[in-house]
Amino acid sequence: MTTTSAHSLTTIAAMQGVTTTFGSGDAAVHALEDIDLEIAPGELLVVLGPSGSGKTTLLNVLGGIEPPTAGSVWVAGRDLTGCGSDAMTEIRRDVLGFVYQFFNLIPTLTAGENVAVLAELIGGDVAARVGDVLDAVGLADHGDRFPGQMSGGQQQRVAIARALVNEPRLLLCDEPTGSLDADTGRTILGLLQRLSRSEERAVVIVTHNAAVAALASRVVRMRSGRITEQIRNDQPIDAREVSW
Repeated sequence: MTTTSAHSLTTIAAMQGVTTTFGSGDAAVHALEDIDLEIAPGELLVVLGPSGSGKTTLLNVLGGIEPPTAGSVWVAGRDLTGCGSDAMTEIRRDVLGFVYQFFNLIPTLTAGENVAVLAELIGGDVAARVGDVLDAVGLADHGDRFPGQMSGGQQQRVAIARALVNEPRLLLCDEPTGSLDADTGRTILGLLQRLSRSEERAVVIVTHNAAVAALASRVVRMRSGRITEQIRNDQPIDAREVSW
């Protein structure tokens, strides 16, 4: 690995001078402090840091879930800090995908129906969209199963399929293997690694698991709300080789 700057001529997302503060006065907590970051297409970016380092807040600011206190955030050429609620909803629908540690599937809906809930918001041929993304995550024959009939890894793949239904340019993943065993986790990481290789998409994985850094194209380390290091990985390993 060699140290590099975050600057890139072509970006899917960028943060400039971003600070996020919760509370005020003596109770103020600076979750992010003066963050500068650019994310390029085709990149698998892993954000590492201990609990409380600000990595999840960084992900939420990138996804327009939490507004920064100061600074600017751009995604796909749109300035999120200047967007109203309707415009932000449109950006999340058209550009962003989210994957979480806990799958957040609706237990009374089948895998296909869980994906279709979002597909219907986008429009077009919903059945085709659902079929395509379930096939992409290797669950083409699991569309009629309920979450309770599926393993944890299969449920996470359904969650990823749901996140892919709008063909997002930026896929944001918060501890996506945190509730999975090592073997299943490697399967999920392999899927995310393949997804990141699209020239039109970037994948960001936030994790406290340092072993995941080995498969990233770039690693950002955080502590106390600041980026302490950025490292370019010229030879990322295959996700099947990750060990923890």
